[in-house]
Amino acid sequence: MNRNPASRALPVGLVVLLLASAIATGTPALALSEFQGAPPPIGSERNAAPAEETEEAAPEERTPFEIPMPDPLVDRTAVQLKDDEIPAPEVLEPVEVLTDVSKIPEPVARMRELIVEAAASGDIERLRPLLGKGPTQTQVTGTAGEEDPIAALKSLSGDQDGIEVLAILLDLMSTGFVLADKGTPEEAYVWPYFAEKPLSSLTAPEKVDLFRLVTAGDFAGMEEFGSYNFYRVGITPDGRWKFFVAGD
Repeated sequence: MNRNPASRALPVGLVVLLLASAIATGTPALALSEFQGAPPPIGSERNAAPAEETEEAAPEERTPFEIPMPDPLVDRTAVQLKDDEIPAPEVLEPVEVLTDVSKIPEPVARMRELIVEAAASGDIERLRPLLGKGPTQTQVTGTAGEEDPIAALKSLSGDQDGIEVLAILLDLMSTGFVLADKGTPEEAYVWPYFAEKPLSSLTAPEKVDLFRLVTAGDFAGMEEFGSYNFYRVGITPDGRWKFFVAGD
C-alpha cells in the first residue's frame, strides 16, 4: 500500500485550483461528484432515492373454471308459436245417453226387441234371419266374406252352443245406448253407451252398469287401451242390424 503523502496531496491541490478559478470567473461550483471521473461520495448509494421501478402490470384476472351446463333435452326456444298459432285443446262433446226405447225410430226399436227375444230363447239359430245376407249382412267379429255368421258366433262363445254369446247380447241390449255418427252415412244406435263415452267421464252408477258386463280386470285393461273394447251392437235408423263386434 502506497503511503507517500505527495501522492495524496496532488488531487487535493487540483481541486483547490479549480475552485479558485470558478470563483474568479463567476462559474457555479460543481460538486465533487459532478467532476468527470470523480467517485461518488461515500454512502451516496444508501441516501440516493431509489430509481423509479417499472410499474408492474396488474395480474390478469382469471375466470374461475366452470363446468358447462348440458343443453336442454327439449329446445323450447327453437319454435316460437304466436298466440293464434297454438292449437286449442280438444273439446269433447257431451254424449247423450238414451234409455227410453219409445223415443227412437220404430224400426230400431223393433230390431232391438227381436234380438232380445232371440237371445233370451237360448237358441242361437233364431239370430240367423236377423243377421241378413249379402251386402246387408251384419258385421260379426271374426267373419270375412261369405263365412257363416252363426258359426262365427259359436266360435266366439265359451261353449259350443253359443249360449255365452246370447247372454252377452241380452246384457248389452239392456243397457243405455247412444246415437253415434249422427247425420252421416255411418249413423247408428249403439249399445252399450260405454262404446261412445270416455271411460274417464263415467259416473259411479255408470261404472256399476259397465261392471255388469266386464270384470275389474277387464276395466283396467280398457283404461290402458284408452276406450271401451268389449262387444257392441249397432242398428241403423232403418232397422238393419249393422254390426255385432268387439274391439275399438
